[in-house]
Amino acid sequence: MASGSFAVFVLVLFGFIYWKTDNYLVARSDRVVSLQLDMVSALPTERQVDAIYFQLAQDPRGVQFAGLFRPDGSKLAGNLAHRPGMTLDGKVRDAELTRDGQHQARNVRAVGRELPNGDVLVIGRNVDEAIELSKVVSQALALGLVPALLLCLATGVLLSMRAEQQIERINQRVQRIVAGNLRERLPHRDSDDPFSKLARIVNVMLDEIETLVRALAGVGNDIAHDLRTPLTRVRLMLERGRDNAATLEQLQTVADKAIGGIDQSLSITTALLRLAEIENSRRSAAFGKVALAEILREVADLYEPIAEAKGIALGIDAGHAPVVEGDRDLLMEAIVNLVDNALKFTPEGGRVDVALLRSGGEDILRVRDTGPGISEEECDAVLRRFYRSEKVQGVRGLGLGLNLVAAIVKLHEFRLTIIPGAGCVIEIASPDRSGVRKDDIAGRPVTAE
Repeated sequence: MASGSFAVFVLVLFGFIYWKTDNYLVARSDRVVSLQLDMVSALPTERQVDAIYFQLAQDPRGVQFAGLFRPDGSKLAGNLAHRPGMTLDGKVRDAELTRDGQHQARNVRAVGRELPNGDVLVIGRNVDEAIELSKVVSQALALGLVPALLLCLATGVLLSMRAEQQIERINQRVQRIVAGNLRERLPHRDSDDPFSKLARIVNVMLDEIETLVRALAGVGNDIAHDLRTPLTRVRLMLERGRDNAATLEQLQTVADKAIGGIDQSLSITTALLRLAEIENSRRSAAFGKVALAEILREVADLYEPIAEAKGIALGIDAGHAPVVEGDRDLLMEAIVNLVDNALKFTPEGGRVDVALLRSGGEDILRVRDTGPGISEEECDAVLRRFYRSEKVQGVRGLGLGLNLVAAIVKLHEFRLTIIPGAGCVIEIASPDRSGVRKDDIAGRPVTAE
């Protein structure tokens, strides 16, 4: 298609060049005869004859025609055999003129005028020379046109074959990907051609798909493992209760323990559904202005009795009271999870501090505790689903709390920072939106200096 369009363009271009060349040569010849007519007409009558013969003497190629005739048609001067029958209005036009000694008239460009004394002056010029030159130009254009057309066709065929080969290679790779080989990638060159750009984009998408599929497989295994344990325990409790319970109280005790195991399984399922809801951004429509200081006061009212019962000092600092854009319930859930984790993993006599502050152009919620902390190697791992650190294996939990926090932070386009070391420090920062790219504020863990 492209080569055919280019060939048509070249053909039209060559035709335009030929037409402009022919018109230019004819117009040039018309100007010459008009100037000669004006010059001779302006001369005195006695000098017109000499001027005509002088012009003819300066024409070795024999392309000039000239004639001066009396009113009765007899010739006074020139090389015309007789007065032509043409309009004498001083305009150049095609006319048939016959030279002295010739019987065949020739088609030339001529102009005629009746002089004040009644004489008739005719000046003409043979344009065969211009026609020949136009033919030479047209032949040159034709000779150039054929190779140009052939080159266009050859280029089109080569480009088409090349595109077909690229498509075939891509099709083969796609077939292997469809067959289940997610490690396959589309071929591309280090250039900016459309195929390479598309292949690079698709490869990035395949990288993401492979990561998600592997993560999904890992999550499936984790779910199966984490649900199998409490369900197996429940089954064993029920079997023993059926076989060994001698009284109603013993049977109720077994039933209560079984209900606890089932509640744990339901908690896992509910948490996973909650994560799926947040990660699919279904709650983004509920965003509005949220006062973090109010949430912090509610969390303090909720957890102060729990902290007091465990012998942990809970400090709340809401001196800075920012208002952020977000979902109040989700932000409440994220803060509750952080505070709950801090109290859960902080030993008796320890301290948990929750503060709102402003730093580096960001509103920051910081939760600090005196528990075992998170090592630098675990900063990424603790955000994965069902991850449980060896330091806290004795503490009950599902391993989904920080994963849920990370999902909420990502939905809000905030920034989650985990600072490793003795004790745990976790920050949720709401960056200023001006000049901040979305990619830079996703909920990724950042290790502070």
